[in-house]
Amino acid sequence: MLGPNGAGKTTTIRMLATLLRPDAGIARVLGRDVVDDADEVRGLIGLTGQLASVDDDLTGRENVILLARLLGYRSKPAKARADELLQAFGLDDAADRLVKNYSGGMRRRLDVAASIVVTPQIMFLDEPTTGLDPRSRNEVWDIVRALVGRGTTVLLCTQYLDEADQLADRIAVIDRGTVIAEGTPARLKASVGQGALHVRLLDPDQRAEAGRVLTRVLDAETQLAADPAALSVPVQGAERASEAVAELSQAGLELASFSLAQPSLDEVFLALTGHPAEEGEQA
Repeated sequence: MLGPNGAGKTTTIRMLATLLRPDAGIARVLGRDVVDDADEVRGLIGLTGQLASVDDDLTGRENVILLARLLGYRSKPAKARADELLQAFGLDDAADRLVKNYSGGMRRRLDVAASIVVTPQIMFLDEPTTGLDPRSRNEVWDIVRALVGRGTTVLLCTQYLDEADQLADRIAVIDRGTVIAEGTPARLKASVGQGALHVRLLDPDQRAEAGRVLTRVLDAETQLAADPAALSVPVQGAERASEAVAELSQAGLELASFSLAQPSLDEVFLALTGHPAEEGEQA
């Protein structure tokens, strides 16, 4: 589920995880009603919220053993399951350190590990990489891929467009409490109906002239990149892009490179909502 802060992602997850009673309507998880069959639903799912739920004053190993015992494991199997998960999540070297001394990425890995002591059929992840540095985000992405690879269905909420692009087989775009689009990333991008022609000139001084040529040929406004020799313009199909590149050549504007790119999820979000994801997040 992709959407800015305040879009309704966390509220949806809390209802599906039986933590919040719906005001109206019906929701089912694996065929079970989230109100009438709440106990059954809780037995089938795992949940990792925005904030780590592990105990800072316990070690990583103690956290996992505690949850395993609460979930019905006897002492010996609980310790074995803890060792298995800590090793799988790359935390075996830090297993006997207090969690308050863990980095953000390590805490998040432990949090996910604790959520799958009993492997759930569905795992709810609510913005699991918020506040993490790029390296830690990549570590969490690897964990998500591993969960899916083992057969768990993951429902992930995110406000990061690149995260949805990296991980999702299917995306639901939420804006102001409503699902406004749903489909594979490729299908959503195709729904925008156009890509972008990216051009880089040999001579940065010719960028203004190149912009005028592209605007005339493609009847679209050009966008200037941070690179003083680069610019881009929306384009409908490869044939139109080829025509534009030919016109630049005929005008004596030499190109260092050019490429035709598929729309980004940011452009999809803008097309669907009328505002960029960042603007919605601030609102």
